[in-house]
Amino acid sequence: MKAIGAAIVLLLLAAVVASSIGVVYARQQNRLLFGELTRLTHEQDDLNTEFGRLELEQATWAEPNRIEQIARGQLGMVNPGAADSVVVKP
Repeated sequence: MKAIGAAIVLLLLAAVVASSIGVVYARQQNRLLFGELTRLTHEQDDLNTEFGRLELEQATWAEPNRIEQIARGQLGMVNPGAADSVVVKP
């Protein structure tokens, strides 16, 4: 009878130790994952900032006045005159 009681106590002690190790492991994983979440959140903020900067740069490069100036200055393009236009009827 005494042996059964000791076995139960040892079993419960092993369960408590295993549970304690599980809690410590879970907390450590939580700390690591929170650190990674923080790092990824900062990276997301940096990427959003860069994306906004790139959108602004794209809008600047695609501005119609700028494209027209390049077409006229570098490529020598001009608007066609009335004599150069041909109307095609279906």
